[in-house]
Amino acid sequence: MRLKVWLYNFVFISCLFPGHVIYAQSVYDNIIQIDGVTMTADSLRAVPDVTVMVKNQNRGVESEYTGVFSIVCYKGDTLEFSCLGFRPKEFVVSKNLPGQYFSLIQLMVQDTFYLPETIIRPLPTKEGFGFAFTHWRIPNDQYELARRNTNSYIMRALAYTLPRDGQESQARLMQQQAREAVYYGQQQPMNILSPIAWGQFFEAWKRGDFRKENNPYANTNY
Repeated sequence: MRLKVWLYNFVFISCLFPGHVIYAQSVYDNIIQIDGVTMTADSLRAVPDVTVMVKNQNRGVESEYTGVFSIVCYKGDTLEFSCLGFRPKEFVVSKNLPGQYFSLIQLMVQDTFYLPETIIRPLPTKEGFGFAFTHWRIPNDQYELARRNTNSYIMRALAYTLPRDGQESQARLMQQQAREAVYYGQQQPMNILSPIAWGQFFEAWKRGDFRKENNPYANTNY
């Protein structure tokens, strides 16, 4: 009974607004999703960070690290592909494509950039070169800055001097609470009552580790 009522209502609405139903269906048929990948034309390697824009519209997507992209547009639109170091490309979506899905492999061609010429001139005199070599301070490049920032001695000194951040303090507190939870409700053991520690002490005593000639702190004057 409900199905018949629904069918009657649908036929009635279709008869009243036939143009809206046809227009909505045509708009849906013109929408298409394009899934593709951007690759180099010579070696077929993935090209990441390619901007895919719909021409004359302020919307688009960017390809992933593997070159994969997905964009929704209308049939008949033009897709613009642009990336630094490659020539821009355009792809016209045909209006006669069947369905609402289409796969695309866009090949990108590397572009050649010509930088303006640079003229290197020597210093005017030999004395000027000596002064420049002695007193000029040439800024460090990125490689030298990275090398200094990752120096093992500097990083070790910073590790000893800098205070702990929130994550390190939280980890230290969690470790302390975990050690205390092991002996919850009982007295923590003391090394002075440990038979293993006393055994090691007697063995060292028998070996003579506490004699003056074997003790580096015996003859130290303070």
